[in-house]
Amino acid sequence: MRNPTNNLIEEKVTVEWTPEEKASLPSRYGCDILIENASMEQVKDPSLPTDAYLVFYVIKGNECMDLCRGNKRSSIFDLYYDKFGKNVVTNIDWGYGRVTPRMWGYKSPEKKKRK
Repeated sequence: MRNPTNNLIEEKVTVEWTPEEKASLPSRYGCDILIENASMEQVKDPSLPTDAYLVFYVIKGNECMDLCRGNKRSSIFDLYYDKFGKNVVTNIDWGYGRVTPRMWGYKSPEKKKRK
């Protein structure tokens, strides 16, 4: 279907990570994908951790963005290189989170009732 405004064919590419792949990422790469195929509104949430990175990559001519946690950019790059191949990752940039990684997702333990 042609779009008359910019004469480009718009096709939404969905890249899906299987549950098995997501489960193996922390042990293999030290990374965790928080949001896949994210929009800018989703990643600008300040309640996300500060160690999350925005990963921009191109698949079949369409630019995609994921929010990924990792201790190093090189391990995040290795993850996407192994999944999609070379010349796919265009940029890895800091996310917008403001919560320290230790406190993100932290749930305080329940207090025992006194007798």
